Amino acid sequence: MSDDNKNLGDDLNDMLDDAKDGAKKAGDKISQKASEISEEAKEIGREAKESAKEFSDSAKEAFDKGAGDNKKVLVGILAIILGGLGVHKFILGYNKEGGILLGIWLLGAILSCVGIGLLIIWIPGIIGLIEGIIYLTKSDEEFYNTYQVGKKPWF
Repeated sequence: MSDDNKNLGDDLNDMLDDAKDGAKKAGDKISQKASEISEEAKEIGREAKESAKEFSDSAKEAFDKGAGDNKKVLVGILAIILGGLGVHKFILGYNKEGGILLGIWLLGAILSCVGIGLLIIWIPGIIGLIEGIIYLTKSDEEFYNTYQVGKKPWF
């Protein structure tokens, strides 16, 4: 029986060694697959980063273009409606010109008690109406180049 026990022990040791070898091979395969997946994930991350940058750039370009259009319409409508108060000038960044229109309007409002103010109060309103029509009839590019880049303050 001792030979049987010895053979059985040898068989168990051989099986244990085979199991260790199999586990080592499986571990190596898993490690290799993990490396491959890691590289693929890095590549996908790079592609996603590039796509996000392209999307961000195109969104920024579209927003900038859209902001110019919206500003033109906004300024044109406000010039027609509230032109006497110079609101459209303040939005375009022409603070001095906006202050002049607002000052003339306020002077006309104060002098309206005397009667002459009713004539004075019309001046900035007519200027605003004319400018609003001019703003809305210009093309988007022409408006942007003239009033936002070129900083043309009047008409």
